[in-house]
Amino acid sequence: MVADKPYEDIPGTWIFDAERARAGYHLNQFLYTLMKEENRKAFRADERAYLAKFKISEAQREAVLKRDWNRLLELGAVVYALAKLAFTDGRSYQYMASQMTGMSEKEYVDMMLNGGRSPDGWRSKSERGRH
Repeated sequence: MVADKPYEDIPGTWIFDAERARAGYHLNQFLYTLMKEENRKAFRADERAYLAKFKISEAQREAVLKRDWNRLLELGAVVYALAKLAFTDGRSYQYMASQMTGMSEKEYVDMMLNGGRSPDGWRSKSERGRH
């Protein structure tokens, strides 16, 4: 990904732009196959063999296997497609989001029920070293 885009400086955020869409095309094709039960069964039976059917990068493959949710977003996954992987694992969207934020699922749900994350704090990666 090109690092000189101003929005790449936003911490914890992966903007799904045209470049990221192209990089994630095959990854998202895989993720959307998980909408069908027979595909979920095949994936659960042998994740590596199922992933071998798709033209995804080794980094994407490893991120899927590790369930590295933030890395998958960085590598072009659409969050709605990514939820299919969480659901395949018997997990909720809230669980996936909690893992992205480093919180327990309960902490994440409580935070969201209380209005979401505070807007206070560092607003750009480049500012982080100055605080």
